Amino acid sequence: MPRIKIHIPDDITLRIREALIESGQHECGGIVMGEHVGHEEFRVSDLTIQRKGGTISRFVRAVASFVSSLAAFFDRTNHRYRQFNYLGEWHSHPLFALQPSNDDFVSMREIVDDPEVGANFVILILVRLNNDQVEGKVWSLLPGGAFNEAEVIRNGAHYERQ
Repeated sequence: MPRIKIHIPDDITLRIREALIESGQHECGGIVMGEHVGHEEFRVSDLTIQRKGGTISRFVRAVASFVSSLAAFFDRTNHRYRQFNYLGEWHSHPLFALQPSNDDFVSMREIVDDPEVGANFVILILVRLNNDQVEGKVWSLLPGGAFNEAEVIRNGAHYERQ
């Protein structure tokens, strides 16, 4: 499979930056929603920010924190799941390398292998601040596969095609 490309608009990066500043040395994160824009190519359209549940070395996602945001995203995009859908997760590693931990791998594996989720893949965006700027890597995971680093494309303005 070719390397997945993930477009991250500047306004999404700004929201992540604000969350990282607010969280300090504690991990924060949420889910990532996006648009399929080409072969193996996706644009992050929205994300949730869960400010509680993180310690200096761990982030635990609370399902209740994102259900309404995901439903609102599907409403905004007229439930066109082939074009707009859940892409995966994001969280910070303020004190550690931007490499998936074993816990990250297990969590993402549970999502991508869950038949009720029905995902063809998931992404994990890992971020931290470096000199007050967002530094990040995106990892993709296929059912039964390993993490592969995705190509990140930084974009200007954010938009959702309707």
